[in-house]
Amino acid sequence: MDILIKVIQLFLCFTLLVGIHELGHFLMARVFGIRVEKFYIFFDPWFSLFKFKRGGTEYGVGWLPLGGYVKIAGMIDESLDTEQMKQPVRPDEFRAKPAWQRFLVMIAGIVMNILLAVAIYCGICYTWGEKYFANEDAVYGYTFNTAAQGLGFENGDKIISIDGEPIDDVNAIAMTLLLTESDRTVVVERDGREERFTIPFEQLVDFRRSKGYEEMLMLRTPFRIDSVASPAALDAGLRAGDEVVALNGERHIEFAEYVGLLADHKSSDVQLTVVRGDSTAVLTVPVNADGKIGVTVARHDYRLRTKEYTFWQSIPAGIRRTGSVIANYWEQLKLIVQPKTQMYEELGGFIAIGSIFPSAWNWQDFWSKCAFISIILAIMNILPIPGLDGGHAIFTLWEMITGRKPSDRFLEAAQYVGLAIILVLLVYANGNDIYRFFIK
Repeated sequence: MDILIKVIQLFLCFTLLVGIHELGHFLMARVFGIRVEKFYIFFDPWFSLFKFKRGGTEYGVGWLPLGGYVKIAGMIDESLDTEQMKQPVRPDEFRAKPAWQRFLVMIAGIVMNILLAVAIYCGICYTWGEKYFANEDAVYGYTFNTAAQGLGFENGDKIISIDGEPIDDVNAIAMTLLLTESDRTVVVERDGREERFTIPFEQLVDFRRSKGYEEMLMLRTPFRIDSVASPAALDAGLRAGDEVVALNGERHIEFAEYVGLLADHKSSDVQLTVVRGDSTAVLTVPVNADGKIGVTVARHDYRLRTKEYTFWQSIPAGIRRTGSVIANYWEQLKLIVQPKTQMYEELGGFIAIGSIFPSAWNWQDFWSKCAFISIILAIMNILPIPGLDGGHAIFTLWEMITGRKPSDRFLEAAQYVGLAIILVLLVYANGNDIYRFFIK
């Protein structure tokens, strides 16, 4: 059932995004009076699942869920219909229109995906606001995993800035470290004073490749006693409200650290330093055979903040969020194409994309994923690869600048090359999925 929910979300997401993308090409073509022969969601080699014809355009749903397309009359596209190009040019064909109109038709799908992401993020901001953990609320600092400690962080550190930029959102810490092409300089508050250290780029690459960013840090919880259940603990002097700050003279902050230390002193006494109001006391407390002292711990709830927006405030907020996601994803692409980062190993196909959806339906999460994937689709399509919108657009832009139009033969050859590149990328990305999810 969990897998089915993921599959449904992936299918709905791709249907929406591909439909919007192709609608952009379709509408812009019609604005300039260009005939559109086909409008398809998914590809339809040999047969289609559903189709009908209206106004000279065949609308349909293909059986191969690898995207979608519009077949624009007089254009060399993925259909590779070279016979049409041998016929006399008609005034309602793509090739009969000036270069600037053809350029706008080519980029219309990309623009639609960006506008869709903006609309979704505006809707999310207006409906649910922006939820985040504020870095300033980490009054006890963080507990770091082993990988993060290898970068130079220590348990209890409060992160002040990375490369001079203050950190506001806890969730942005890992992403800020990962999206870099150089060393990172980190400033933390450690034991009441500021400490500065530099993380080499090579270490950050290893950190990413090993997925050290997963559960990189946790907000620390102090050992504050909520109630005392054990008579022995009461006799030792422990009271509700006490905060344990040291064990056998060693000071610690995190409750989890004390749990481990107490387990090392089963069936023996320990010296606990507790803070009670304005005073401090050292108490001798017995530890039972289970490594417990017979108290319950006060829960320290870190407040999940929500920034709310009115309808009009949500529009610039949605635009800013879209811009931020575009910038972050572009930085990731730049790192992927650098062989030294070996981030090409992270490329994923349909299984990887489907896995980002939750196994339980959540509308906020679904729309957030749709906006993110819409941006990915826009950025991937703008790459100057023949067969993609960016490839078509770059040839048209060349024509606009030089006044020389590439020959049909050249465009056909480029289309074959582009389709080969796309096929290799698809095989590689989905092969990575098979290796990661079923073999590794």
